[in-house]
Amino acid sequence: MIYTGDCLTVMAGMETNSVDAIVTDPPYGLEFMGKDWDHGIPGVPFWSEALRVAKPGCHLLAFGGTRTFHRPACAIEDAEWEIRDTLMWVYGSGFPKSHNLKGEHEGWGTALKPAWEPIILARKPLDGTVAENVQKWGTGAINVDGCRIDAPAWVRDNTKGKAEMYDGWGMKPNVKTGSKGRWPANLIHDGSEEVLELFPETKSGKPCGIRKANHHWGSVEQGTALTGIGDSGSAARFFYCAKASRAEREMGLEGMEEGDRVFLGSSGRTQINGEWVETHSIPRKTRNHHPTVKPLALMRYLCRLVTPPGGTVLDPFMGSGTTGMAAKQEGFAFIGIEKEKEYVTIAEARIGAA
Repeated sequence: MIYTGDCLTVMAGMETNSVDAIVTDPPYGLEFMGKDWDHGIPGVPFWSEALRVAKPGCHLLAFGGTRTFHRPACAIEDAEWEIRDTLMWVYGSGFPKSHNLKGEHEGWGTALKPAWEPIILARKPLDGTVAENVQKWGTGAINVDGCRIDAPAWVRDNTKGKAEMYDGWGMKPNVKTGSKGRWPANLIHDGSEEVLELFPETKSGKPCGIRKANHHWGSVEQGTALTGIGDSGSAARFFYCAKASRAEREMGLEGMEEGDRVFLGSSGRTQINGEWVETHSIPRKTRNHHPTVKPLALMRYLCRLVTPPGGTVLDPFMGSGTTGMAAKQEGFAFIGIEKEKEYVTIAEARIGAA
């Protein structure tokens, strides 16, 4: 269901304890590209209302800007959400919004190239223990196995001379499928060369040493040694997600009229009519002119991470609807709120085509 209007007003009409997960990309307060909707950051009243409509144990994932995400983080905490973690979405593309000096100060500027965005992970206080909350409300835990990262299995050699396959946390996988994969990390990257160069080639060794018996990750015999299988590769063994392509941005918008937007790709220069210009300042024709479209694969992963099967995902700052597309493709119900009518039209078409 999609609502056009101010999210605080719309949420006031929603039932208490009715939402299973909140996944959203709110304004960063950077006045991005001069947009009016990015002049402020949602404060405590907004996050308090979001807390009311969320079920106990509901997880909240909210994007932020590196300069300003401390403000929504404080507001979320002051609204009595529990901050659980902060994820990093790391990417190679992006351009510095820098004022470059001339003359004797040539080579000096005012900003760094952006390469990551934080995602605040919070949870509404539980109703009892985690197990009790999950049993009663279906919320409170994250979908670890559904979001594991593919990785080689580990070998366990026990005192009986028997070898079995385990993943990196000492938990026994399904013998038919092999390793479950690596535990979901709080770092997500786009697989670009700029990012992968930060992670050198490594070879798996002994990640855990000697396991104690009956620990909370699973039951492993006393004195069991876990050893790696000697695989090698990039140390960037995290969830991979490329930036949103033009085809993805414009899914379902084939019949709409194109309009100009500023190109937000990698920083660089190109020659137009004999003059060199910055590529990020070239107007490009597009049907989806929302400037901050997130990748569909990323939003699917985030929805899957925190939403129970058959649950409802709320996005109070829907924008052009990528969270709704993700929720639909993952089999979840979706509630989207957006006050800009032009973006609602785009979101309806994109979600309908998902």
